[in-house]
Amino acid sequence: MKNNCKPSPWAIRPLVPEEIYTDRREYLDYLHEAALKAIRRRTMSTVLLGQRRMGKTEIFKRVVNRLFFEQDHPEDPDQSVVPVYFSFPDTVLDRWDFCMQYAENFVRWYAAFRLRDTNLLNAKEVKREDLRDVIESRLQVTRGFALGLNLLDFLDEKAVTIPERETLILPRDASDRDESTIVMFLDEFQNTRLPQYDFDIVGWMQEAVESPTCPHFVTGSAMSILGREILGRGALFGRFRSKPISAMTEYWGAELANKAAAYCGAALSAKMAPIVAERCGGNPFYINALVEQAAEQGTVLDSEDQLNRTLAVDLSSGFIWGELSTQVNRWIERINKSGITKNILYLSALEEGDSLDLARIQEAVQQREGRDVSIEEIREVLIRLSRGDLLEYMELGGWFRKVSDPVLLAFLKVWGRIEVDGQDPQKVEDELISTYRKQKRRFSEYKGFLAEVFMAQVLWAAQKKTLPGRFFHSQSDILFPRFVYVRHRVRMSSGQGREVDVLGAGGGDQWVCQSKWTKTKKVGKETVNALLRQVEWVREDTNAITVTPWIFAYAGLTAEAEDSAASEGVLWSDLADFNGLLVHVGLRCLPEL
Repeated sequence: MKNNCKPSPWAIRPLVPEEIYTDRREYLDYLHEAALKAIRRRTMSTVLLGQRRMGKTEIFKRVVNRLFFEQDHPEDPDQSVVPVYFSFPDTVLDRWDFCMQYAENFVRWYAAFRLRDTNLLNAKEVKREDLRDVIESRLQVTRGFALGLNLLDFLDEKAVTIPERETLILPRDASDRDESTIVMFLDEFQNTRLPQYDFDIVGWMQEAVESPTCPHFVTGSAMSILGREILGRGALFGRFRSKPISAMTEYWGAELANKAAAYCGAALSAKMAPIVAERCGGNPFYINALVEQAAEQGTVLDSEDQLNRTLAVDLSSGFIWGELSTQVNRWIERINKSGITKNILYLSALEEGDSLDLARIQEAVQQREGRDVSIEEIREVLIRLSRGDLLEYMELGGWFRKVSDPVLLAFLKVWGRIEVDGQDPQKVEDELISTYRKQKRRFSEYKGFLAEVFMAQVLWAAQKKTLPGRFFHSQSDILFPRFVYVRHRVRMSSGQGREVDVLGAGGGDQWVCQSKWTKTKKVGKETVNALLRQVEWVREDTNAITVTPWIFAYAGLTAEAEDSAASEGVLWSDLADFNGLLVHVGLRCLPEL
């Protein structure tokens, strides 16, 4: 059977347009290189672990496409790695349906890669019944790959004693027998723990994922289930290397906001882009949703007031509402055994502070439900909610805290008023907009924060590198440490004004950074002295061995300030220095404001 349809330009279609896709290069390169290293048997199975909506699935798809199309010798088992993508469904499947789906998916990906024909990936192009004939007519079937074709027949006849075992071990068996290399990219892996899988998957996975010829890369949208229950204990414990994925920095979040604004026609001022990223916690989905909402409303995002209005609409009736309400309600449907789950989730969001007081929640549930609920029952509900990443369970201490997701926390309060208290959605939206408009401005100077964002990104980009001293008015080149974290607006101890604009912590090496965006006036000695006081605060509050002070002064320093900086070892950069530095580390220059 000959298929004349034109192959797709991708093996698995990415969802984010190229015009918007931003950052994540670190993770794309890491997984791509790890996959290629498997050819020399230097890769172990890996989990990409992080909160929901951080772009993990998109990373997997882009790495798979890159492996599918960019390898020079896909037909040569000794010089190539076969990428196989599979997403575990959350629908009800019996063991035979699952095994057939998994095995067929493997056969299609293997043959499609060897032949560079993406039509084979589509069941609407090539039926399962025709797969063997189509493949054997075009591909020299190896002994290892023949196992997959045979297993399809055996599963169809139900002639396998333990179908899960034979199916999950299939990729390893095929690569072992041929001494070839296959990398499995398994998405939504947490679904293997859901009730609809009433047969064992994880237990049989142990032998499969330990293969040097067939490492498994896994990710999913429920970090607690994936990290703690599946990979953190039991059969798969210790079998995976962890690659954590974090939120975007404000720099890259601002880049995404600007790209999204250009793509969807939203009006976003350059000075507000990093503030959009900060308010969204660096979550790419929230950033895109907020910008799209601004475009839909025709709002110009040029102030915190406009940003707050737009965020209020999106939290209560827009894109964020649609996504998070679906996520929350779907999870509650799965675990709502006692009928009080919605109330407990809403009450946990209303708790003051980060940690949850179970006794206070118990009292509130009693008032709402008119019945007594034990602390133990509340604890069980909270544990089930934590499995959906709706709050965090600190298992060793036995206590609970809110998730570090500012948008999700704000959403849960809105969701509770509408879904739990039954309030009118339009009234809730109106009151939320009013509340947000009354909030105090969080940033006194937008340009100053923008410069801080760029300074912070320089620290990340320059770590473990030596940069020319000319960018810092230094006689010597500057060696940057590896930073454990880089944070904005860090308050040191107590006391008025003890705040550092940007603090980079690299073990015993600390960087203290200050931004002064003043176009028409040079920075004086008092600013240098203020930075030196901050250096002392950092020495008092940390175990710093070295503390490096750095000032960005748009118009430069006065002569007196220059002398002071030189004598005290303070690095400084004016606009020309700073833009040169940004270009040197591969970042864009400061925008003209």
